[in-house]
Amino acid sequence: MITRRRLLVALGAAALSKSHGAHAQQRRKLPRIGVIVPGDPKHTRRDAFRSGLRERGWTEGRDILVEYRSIESTADQVRAVVDELVALDMDAIVAASNPVIFALKRATQKIPIVMALVGDPVGAGFVASLARPGGNITGFSILAEGLSAKRLEILREIDPRISRVAVLRNLAIPTHGVLLKDTETAARALRMTLVPLDYRNAGDLQEVLKSLTRERADGLVVLPDATTSAKRTLIASVASQSGLPAMYPWAGFVDAGGLAAYGPNPNDLWRRSATYVDRILKGARPADLPIEQPTRFELVVNLKVAKTLRLTIPQTVLLRADRVIE
Repeated sequence: MITRRRLLVALGAAALSKSHGAHAQQRRKLPRIGVIVPGDPKHTRRDAFRSGLRERGWTEGRDILVEYRSIESTADQVRAVVDELVALDMDAIVAASNPVIFALKRATQKIPIVMALVGDPVGAGFVASLARPGGNITGFSILAEGLSAKRLEILREIDPRISRVAVLRNLAIPTHGVLLKDTETAARALRMTLVPLDYRNAGDLQEVLKSLTRERADGLVVLPDATTSAKRTLIASVASQSGLPAMYPWAGFVDAGGLAAYGPNPNDLWRRSATYVDRILKGARPADLPIEQPTRFELVVNLKVAKTLRLTIPQTVLLRADRVIE
């Protein structure tokens, strides 16, 4: 009887140990995703991505593991975060901004990379074409035709007196050359003069902002860039103190004290990036997943800032606005 009891206990222990081993093995096999988010103090981008995962049926900690990293886009920090996530051999990495995608492209040709938002991925050399990326990178491009012209048109509509517009341009981002040409074409049609203000990093940007008054600009356009996004509160403050009506690439600048923004909703693109992750984890190759471009754009206006600048926003603009900050 004792021997039989001992045998049953031993068998039970072996079965339990095997069950625990299988459970541990299952946890180790959970797909791991790296997410590099530039300048996201309120975690809105992170929350948007999480929402997208839930929509696709993924629950963090249960059937997927996500490693989040927040960066301010300094070269050393970008390199360190990219190297760390690549060394962890992620099943996919989601990121935004040209400098981060450049670093990822150099670091790995194996791990699938999902661009939450970049400018011109073809012109930057990230992918072969929008229809067939051809490598390990896919995702979203925010380079939409006519967007630069629309921003200038709205800025002129807000203040018809504007004729000389400063444009913040990052020389380290090839896409900004394309965007500046588009903006120049729109400016000629509107009989406006552009004044490019060039920078390469956050330190340069702070110095460039000091020259706004010297350039005698009466308006400001900010091109989309992780560096300006991280410094959006500073830029909005300088523009307001300089008395410049400014147009920004997305709503976060307006929430930080900017006058107006027109462009795609970054949080929506981060949420939709989870769809690419879902398809990749289910066997799709990034090379075969077409690059998408935004089709929805939002106009956001800050009436508090308009009052500070002694501007009356026309009803034609307010009626088109998706959100008005009062």
